[in-house]
Amino acid sequence: MPEEPLRGKTALITGAARRIGRRLALACARAGADVVIHHAHSDFDAESLRTEINRLDRQAWVFKADLTDSSHTESLIPLISRIAPIHFLINNAAIFEPLTLDSASLDDWNRHLALNLTAPFLLSQAFARQAEAGGRIVNILDWRALRPGADHFPYTVSKSALAAMTKSMAVALAPRITVNGLALGAILPPADGNVSPEITKNIPMKRWAAEGEIEQGLLFLLTCPAYITGEIIHVDGGRHLV
Repeated sequence: MPEEPLRGKTALITGAARRIGRRLALACARAGADVVIHHAHSDFDAESLRTEINRLDRQAWVFKADLTDSSHTESLIPLISRIAPIHFLINNAAIFEPLTLDSASLDDWNRHLALNLTAPFLLSQAFARQAEAGGRIVNILDWRALRPGADHFPYTVSKSALAAMTKSMAVALAPRITVNGLALGAILPPADGNVSPEITKNIPMKRWAAEGEIEQGLLFLLTCPAYITGEIIHVDGGRHLV
């Protein structure tokens, strides 16, 4: 593989300013891509990431949009396209709240569906309208999407629906655009710092993801043969198997 396999390409990563989105954005930049950094509330982190990407001699642009608002979502890619063509869309932004069937309100349900499912739908639709042949969409999923349980109820249902949409969209957009998914497990400790040994108890690999493993998964899907579409690759240490 070339040292910079994404050189000459531009990637849009939603929710890119912090945590996993930031790592995905930097992985694309290190592989040679210019990066569009989307965020909703993280102005400082987004600008910090732009500076870091610029230091890699790559271009970076910051766009702020509330993807729970469909009007903001629908206008995002047309706005970006005035500046640069988008070759890769990584639907990463998500709400992840520990709600049960009983505790989730209708508002909770609608917020999760709006960001975790409707936004990827609208963005993918807009991306497909402007993308040249060879465009790629990667939806960031969760091992729970293929093995749903009762915890994180609205989140799990929305990600399960996104997994189904990944496969349907792969058929709908072929042969021009590939659509694949990256289903994650224990990648980063919780933002509140509450790391329990129970998290890795049921992971066959018995550990958190190592540095670079999620990035390698994304880069594979952005550089793999175009004959691979509609696939969901688990980067979860085998958690979805047990």
